[in-house]
Amino acid sequence: MPRQEGKVAIVTGGGRGIGFEVALHLAGLGAHVIIGGRDEHEGLDAVARIREEHREAKVEFHSLDLGSLQSLRHFVQGFKKRHLPLNILINNAGIMLVPEGRTEDGYELHFGVNYLGHFLLTWLLLDDLKRSGTSECFSRVVNVSSSAHRIGEIKLNDLNSSEYYSSHAAYCGSKLALLVFSLQLQQELRAGGFPVSSCAVDPGMVHTALYRHIWAPLRLAQGVMAQLLFWTPKEGAATVLFTSLSPALEGKRVEGYWANGRRQMTSPATFDPQLQLSLWETSIRLLALQ
Repeated sequence: MPRQEGKVAIVTGGGRGIGFEVALHLAGLGAHVIIGGRDEHEGLDAVARIREEHREAKVEFHSLDLGSLQSLRHFVQGFKKRHLPLNILINNAGIMLVPEGRTEDGYELHFGVNYLGHFLLTWLLLDDLKRSGTSECFSRVVNVSSSAHRIGEIKLNDLNSSEYYSSHAAYCGSKLALLVFSLQLQQELRAGGFPVSSCAVDPGMVHTALYRHIWAPLRLAQGVMAQLLFWTPKEGAATVLFTSLSPALEGKRVEGYWANGRRQMTSPATFDPQLQLSLWETSIRLLALQ
């Protein structure tokens, strides 16, 4: 990948796992990397580890809780005060199979953290992305989704899973929502003629801390299987980095859904224009953005 001097990237959840590997590689290429995460100790440790490997790295950590709309707005306000460009936004952070709960704003945790928090973050940073892109070098929004979207469902009348809760269904639905958002965002950007591209990525089955909430006996089995079958975080970061950086995917060529370095088909639900628009408009209403 080409050098990235002069470019600024925000990576959510960059303190560990795939996000850390993405931040490490971006910093190694000369990008100014801003890691957003909830765990300050973990984030500062990630910064130190990156600087150990790349002594001249421009990398920093800032507190960001995707389950708090106030935290999200505070993070964005702090970024905007610095008048930096924003060339790459990687919406990577996420939770999986957590017990039923609510964010501080009352949203189901998977929906609030995996989807709605990233929707708001992207929305608030869109003007910065638009200003930073050019016709020759688009800014890029990369949403880390999952193949689990294929069995996900979006219930617009019950986004909080109030009628029936399943952590598996909530996780799959949140990853479907993030993918649907990515596709609608690319349509909005294309219609406006803005130099920003949007895509979604499935990093594959990666051995990370995401699996810590699964049933204990399964967690033991997963730990064994992961050593044999799962990808490492570094391998899982490959397609995220490819869609974020590759000159071969400049402009509209990066749009869509990517896995294993290739554009892939998505589930039938993602082709529903009414679902895309309804989720977009519902999210705007929930966040009081208009």
